[in-house]
Amino acid sequence: MITTQVNPDLAALGLSQTPQQDKSKELGAEDFLKLMITQFQHQDPMKPLDSGDFIGQLAQFGTVTGLQEMRQDFSNLAGSLVSNQALQASSLLGRDVLVNRSSAPLAAGGTIGAAVELPAPADHVRIQVVDASGKIVRTLSLQAQPAGLAHFEWDGKTSDGDAAPAGNYGFVAQSIAPGGTQSAASVLVSAPVESVTIGGNQGGLMLTLQGLGEIPFSAVRQIG
Repeated sequence: MITTQVNPDLAALGLSQTPQQDKSKELGAEDFLKLMITQFQHQDPMKPLDSGDFIGQLAQFGTVTGLQEMRQDFSNLAGSLVSNQALQASSLLGRDVLVNRSSAPLAAGGTIGAAVELPAPADHVRIQVVDASGKIVRTLSLQAQPAGLAHFEWDGKTSDGDAAPAGNYGFVAQSIAPGGTQSAASVLVSAPVESVTIGGNQGGLMLTLQGLGEIPFSAVRQIG
């Protein structure tokens, strides 16, 4: 039986509380045992309850009870995971994270932190900074780097030493391996976390990064 309790304050707003189950109508272990005893008392003496039927009823009750306990365990686990996720999410606020993006906005007088992902060691890494039109405004160089993430920062200045205007800038990287072989390399950009959403439209943990907007937590490669 489902009953609905209406709070007077909510009713005044045209709202009601979530329907609650009337637990007085639920059968528990004591109710089951009482039914079993009553069944024994009223059974036909000439046709007593078969032991197999009795064991079957006990098994059914055990199965139902086990499912209810399992459902409750899963509910408790889900609540624990959400709480743990919320705790982890709160620690991300204000921290810089490295994400799979090759471009980022530059504020007036600002800088952009990024990294090049190198699948193998490189003797030299060349990074071109390009504006929204694709024009190269600066070329950066990194010396010999091991495989992994090679971090760098663009100071926001052009090749002439002037401050680049505010706007969106991309990075194109090439790694030069021992022997002179050149290959394209992926670039990741860094941005601070402004807010965290749990269970957003895309599900899971979503981060809102300064200048980059909302991205899934799965896109984060490194937390600063």
